Amino acid sequence: MADILTPALGESVTEATIAKWTKKAGDPVRKDELLVELETDKVSLEVVAPADGVLAEIKAAEGDTVVPGAVLGVVSEGGAAAPAKAAPAAAAPAAASAASAAADIAVPTMGESVAEGSMGKWLKKSGEAVKKDELLVEIETDKVAVEVSSPADGVLTILADEGATVTPGQKIGSVAGSGAAAPSTAPTAPAATAPANSGSAQVAKNDTLSPAVQRVVTENNLDPKAIAPTGPKGNITKGDALAAIGSAAPAAAATPAAPAAPRADQPREERVKMTRLRQTIARRLKESQNTAAQLTTFNEADMTNVMALRAQYKDVFEKRHGVKLGFMSFFTKAVVAALKEIPAVNAEIDGTDIIYKNHYDIGIAVGTEKGLVVPVLRDADALSLAGIEKGIADLGKAARDGALTMDQLQGGTFTITNGGTYGSLMSTPILNAPQSGILGMHNIVQRPMAVNGEVKIRPMMYLALSYDHRIVDGKEAVTFLVRIKELLEDPQRALLDL
Repeated sequence: MADILTPALGESVTEATIAKWTKKAGDPVRKDELLVELETDKVSLEVVAPADGVLAEIKAAEGDTVVPGAVLGVVSEGGAAAPAKAAPAAAAPAAASAASAAADIAVPTMGESVAEGSMGKWLKKSGEAVKKDELLVEIETDKVAVEVSSPADGVLTILADEGATVTPGQKIGSVAGSGAAAPSTAPTAPAATAPANSGSAQVAKNDTLSPAVQRVVTENNLDPKAIAPTGPKGNITKGDALAAIGSAAPAAAATPAAPAAPRADQPREERVKMTRLRQTIARRLKESQNTAAQLTTFNEADMTNVMALRAQYKDVFEKRHGVKLGFMSFFTKAVVAALKEIPAVNAEIDGTDIIYKNHYDIGIAVGTEKGLVVPVLRDADALSLAGIEKGIADLGKAARDGALTMDQLQGGTFTITNGGTYGSLMSTPILNAPQSGILGMHNIVQRPMAVNGEVKIRPMMYLALSYDHRIVDGKEAVTFLVRIKELLEDPQRALLDL
């Protein structure tokens, strides 16, 4: 006997409702076959059979409320399901042989609490030959884009069109065995006799690019053959394509610019469907505003000493650790020290409880082409300045390349966002729920300041702390921000843990 259990429902989700059973008690089931759909206040989840057998008992009926770990039903393992699998093989050995020669393309697991995604553009058409591990399509979820590659050599059959909503485990296509691929790949000789054409070669190369990379290449008139790939499978990443824009700029500048199209030739309006990531960003930010009692307090920090320390040691730091010394490591150190002193800012509300976090996983907001994401730097309190800089650099690159995993996007206790990289002088950041605090960094501006009775020109930065007033009092918020100001203006204190 194998129990059918309610899975983990995601961060801060404590219960779900049985929406629908796809089988009745007594029906045969197969391992990983969809049995029941659950609904929470955030997402829908699917629960599959834990083994081959018979659905012996349903313990939670449709409409019932269940919690993680609750037993939904029972599958009796063994012989009852075997005839269903054995009969077709005995009746049609030829069909079984054909099935064994095909490999299914299924939607991969897309992470905790992600129940569906949208199909992107297929890079191959049905009937075309594909190779094992060749990128075929990207599936966009509300958090990350997931790449799906060919499971084998052969001929592609597409079962889910671009834009379709799909769920983990769903079959979206198949690849016929390598024997079937030969006819499709055979008619290549005539192409070899055709005159060489760099444009057609570029199109062929584009067929192997992910949609995000292909968009950058097309919009900037880049030649994929001239881009050095750094992807794990020798593929061109979005970061590679963006880096190539700068190197291609001088050549582009030498070409006379085409006259701008007359306004009459352009539409006055254009309607574009929001991506899942953009929809999720919009929903979560509005939920954050509607739920938390948000308030923002401001201060300013004299960055003279941090800048002097950075200028003095940046070269030897990079030579020693292989990473540049930036400002984020100083801010992260200061934030961790302030969180230890004011634990309410590192806490969250769950119903009528307050959960105090004794770990310091700092979210670092990163702007990408698709929108804002917040990967998490784990255990920042245990990292050196070099460790923090390396961790942030790796997370930033993964975000820009669309390579972040679900684990890297979940579980932060506090967030830092740096609008100063875009020139922002001051802002009021919105909380990253369910966190209770977010620090906004801003542009460093030379301003006249009164220092010991004299007017001095100093590099100043406005700091903003948005906080949930339900859990963080005004005194705590102001003290937290003052502590960060003190640690930035005297950075040795943070380094010495004072």
